[in-house]
Amino acid sequence: MVTSLEKQVVIVGGGTAGWMTAAAFARLLPSGCSITLVESEQIGTVGVGEATIPHIRYFNQLLGIDERQFIEATQATYKLAIEFVGWGEASSRYMHPFSAFGPDMGGVDFHHHWLSARGALPNLSLDSFSLAAQLARADRFAPPPPDSDLGYGYAFHLDASRYALFLRRYAEARHVTRREGKVSRVVQAPEDGRIEAVVLESGVRVEGDLFIDCSGFRSLLLGQTLGVPFESWKRWLPCDRAVAMASEPLDTPPSYTRSTATATGWQWRIPLQHRTGNGQVYASDFLGDDEACEQLRQSLNSHPLSEPNLIRFEAGCRARSWEKNCVAIGLSSGFLEPLESTSIYLIQMAIIKCVEFFPAARDQTFSREAFNRWMGLEYRRVRDFLILHYHLNRRTDSAFWNGCASMDIPDGLKRKIDLFRESSTVEHYEQGLFAQPSWLAVYLGQGLSPEGWDSRAMPAAQTTMVRSLEAMAARLRELARGAPEHREVILRGGLKREPPAAMNLYGERHGQ
Repeated sequence: MVTSLEKQVVIVGGGTAGWMTAAAFARLLPSGCSITLVESEQIGTVGVGEATIPHIRYFNQLLGIDERQFIEATQATYKLAIEFVGWGEASSRYMHPFSAFGPDMGGVDFHHHWLSARGALPNLSLDSFSLAAQLARADRFAPPPPDSDLGYGYAFHLDASRYALFLRRYAEARHVTRREGKVSRVVQAPEDGRIEAVVLESGVRVEGDLFIDCSGFRSLLLGQTLGVPFESWKRWLPCDRAVAMASEPLDTPPSYTRSTATATGWQWRIPLQHRTGNGQVYASDFLGDDEACEQLRQSLNSHPLSEPNLIRFEAGCRARSWEKNCVAIGLSSGFLEPLESTSIYLIQMAIIKCVEFFPAARDQTFSREAFNRWMGLEYRRVRDFLILHYHLNRRTDSAFWNGCASMDIPDGLKRKIDLFRESSTVEHYEQGLFAQPSWLAVYLGQGLSPEGWDSRAMPAAQTTMVRSLEAMAARLRELARGAPEHREVILRGGLKREPPAAMNLYGERHGQ
C-alpha cells in the first residue's frame, strides 16, 4: 500500500513551470516520493517570461542555488525596477521600483508629505525618493544597504530556457526522472474520474498519485481532460497577441525593464548578457500580425538575432487550479500578460502552496478548496493591478486607449481608485502580490491626482519641509552616482556575496 510518504508525482510538461516544480519538489517533498517529469522536445515552450520580481531570489535560496552560478547559467542581469513610458500621457515616463518611497514621517506615510509639498517641487517626482529608482535611472546597481530606511529589493532579467535547463540539471541530480515523449492518452479512474496515468505515443504508461499539469496553454490535464472551465478576462485586458524577437546585447544594459506603450498595446525591452529580449503585446482587433512584427523590428535598439515569434493568448484563468488529483501550475492554470513580470511569481506561489498542502490522504477536500481560493485570489489581485495600468491611461491618440480609459472595471478596483482619488489612501490587501508602494507608483506615475491627503502632512513650516525633501532627493542621487555601473557588476559575475533574502515563506518583501 502506498503511504503518504511514498507518493508518485507525475509532472506533465517541462519548460520553466515544469522544471521549477520538479526542482522544488525534489528539494522539499518527503524523501519517499518519486518524481517523474514527462516532456517532449517536439513541443516548444513560450519562453517569453524573462523578467522577474524579487521573489525569485527567495525561490533560488530555498533550493540552495548560488546567485553567481545562477547568473552565469542564465546570462542574467540585475533588475531594480520597471520603467513605464507613455502609459499616462504619450510623453509620460515613470519608474515602478522594488522599494518604498521615502520614510514615514511623524507616523504619516511619506507620499502624503510629498503631495502636500509637490507644488514647490516641480522637478521631483515620487521616484526621486527611491534609491532603487535612482540607481536604475543611472544604469547602476548595488546590493541593498543592511538595516537602513533606504532598503529595496532586486530581481533579474534571465533567459527562461536556460533557467529551465539549469533547474533540470538540479532536479535530475536529485533523482527526478525525465521521460521523453508526447502524451497520447490520459487514463482516468472509472469510479471518480481521477487521473491514473498518462500514456505516451511510444506506448509507455506513466502512473501516479498526484499529477501536475505544466502543459502550457493546452492545459492538457486540467482543462482538456478534467474539463475545468476557463474564465476569460478579455473584457478588461484586451491584448491577445504578442510577438517576440531577440536582438544583440546592449553595450550598457540597464538595471530595469522598459515597457513602452504603443497605439494598440505596449512593447517590452529586457536586457540580458548575451542578447536583448524584445516584444510587442497588442490587441488583434486593432493591429494585424504583420504590422505588429514590422513595428517591433523598427523599434529594436540593436541588430536582430531571430525572426519574430508570434504568440496567441487570452487573459484569464481556470475556475480551479486543483481538481481531483491534478494541480495546474503555470500557463495551464492561467495567463496574464507580462506587464509586471508576474508569470514566474505565479508559478512559484503555486509550487509553494502545493508543497504546503501536499496530499497526505486520498480525500483532500479542504486543502484543495484552500489552494483554489489562494490561487484564485492571487490571479485576481494581479489582474486588477494590470487593469489599473490600462484604465488610468490619459492618452487620446487611439481607439484602443480610449476604450481602455472608458471601460467598466471590477468593483473592487474601482473602489480602490476612488478612495485614492479622494484621500490619497491606498487600500491594503490582506493577501496578494502588490503592496502600497506598487499602487502608488502607478497611481501617481500615470497622473491620478488626489483631491486630498492626510491633514497631518500639511507642514506648519512649508519652506522647511520643501528643503528637507530636496535634501533627501539630492542624497539619493548622490548615493546612486557613487554606486558601481550595472555593466561592471555583471562583468565581475554578480555580487561577491549575496545579501540575505529576509523574506517570509512566500518571498514577500519591499512592497512586492
